[in-house]
Amino acid sequence: MTVAEALHRRRSVRAFLDRPVDRPLLEQVLADAARAPSGGNLQPWHVTFVSGAAMAELKALMARRTAEDPRGEPMEYAIYPTGLVPPYETRRQAIGEAMYARIGIPREDRESRRKWFAQNFQFFGAPVGMFCHVDRMMGPPQWSDLGMFLQSFMLRAVEAGLATCPQECWAMYSATMRRFLALPDNQMLFCGMAIGYPDDSAAVNGLVSPRAELSEYARFMN
Repeated sequence: MTVAEALHRRRSVRAFLDRPVDRPLLEQVLADAARAPSGGNLQPWHVTFVSGAAMAELKALMARRTAEDPRGEPMEYAIYPTGLVPPYETRRQAIGEAMYARIGIPREDRESRRKWFAQNFQFFGAPVGMFCHVDRMMGPPQWSDLGMFLQSFMLRAVEAGLATCPQECWAMYSATMRRFLALPDNQMLFCGMAIGYPDDSAAVNGLVSPRAELSEYARFMN
């Protein structure tokens, strides 16, 4: 598989098969992803994998938490900037509506949309969850490193026949997750990721997010 092929095959999968992922495969994908660029070779990423009994415990916990407090807890960082303007807000709304159209949930059915969103915290049925956390002393350049590491992991997962769904929504329950993951005080949660084998029969997995034309974001100076 070429890098270009992996880039085009990677997508956020939201329906997984009930098929376990072998730990040696996860470890190989992780070790390869750790070759991602890192300024000063700081390698600021830390990860925790959850599966098996720990996954069952977490799913039960999050079913309670999302029912008790569907709006989440105070967040340690903003997932989206406040006052988001076009074209960014336009793109965000469009992909959301495209997803809900695929699964047949209209805009006015807010309860069904809430229940669907809560499936994020069940990893959409994936057998493995990965959480990425980072030392609080790290700044924006190191958060950029996290993004490159996570992208490297997702592309390598594609090559391995796996599917992923990166999930910043876990920041909505940062206090709950800090306790569950037993994170040290000097680390904060960045995101989660669902990992498994895709259910290609699920309508939602047919969603392919559009990308802007080069002319919308690129300049070439000669």
